[in-house]
Amino acid sequence: MKGTVITIGGPPGSGKSTAGRGLARLLNREYVSAGAIFREEARRRGIDLRALGEIAQKDERVDKTLDETMVGMASPHRILEGRIIGELLARRFIPVIRVYITASEYTRAQRIGRREGVPADLVLPAMRVREASEAARYRKYYGIELSDLHYEIGIDSTRQDARQVVRTIHERLPEDVRLADAPVALT
Repeated sequence: MKGTVITIGGPPGSGKSTAGRGLARLLNREYVSAGAIFREEARRRGIDLRALGEIAQKDERVDKTLDETMVGMASPHRILEGRIIGELLARRFIPVIRVYITASEYTRAQRIGRREGVPADLVLPAMRVREASEAARYRKYYGIELSDLHYEIGIDSTRQDARQVVRTIHERLPEDVRLADAPVALT
């Protein structure tokens, strides 16, 4: 593969999807979300995310199918968003810039709550269960510890809006990656 893939990871509610979409627009790249694929699978099965997460705890094919789909979509013309996609690509020696976005736990719960129309205090317990489930699955299926992942760019979005996060990522990207898809001026 010629070129570098940009991946965005981080916990639920950190702003990684919003930042990924914004960065994709700025860099003229396609945006692909592992979370959106997971949600679509839940819809296809007629179940909610929690139920699909419970199935995934018992059946590794759920995560492995999703993750192989994401790896197969790796391209310098795409921004891939998912908790472990950067690590999976790096393990396959695919050139990757791994961006990690985080925020305080309560900020993340507030963001999820706004999106789902639920108070943050009610979101927190479900968010913690989801995070523990995902961490256990990544450890079991891939030997990946979320706390040990390496990233080239790290951002705490607690006190930043989406535009600031996208701007910060863009500024920290190597110039050759930033300009890889820049339109060529015609003279």
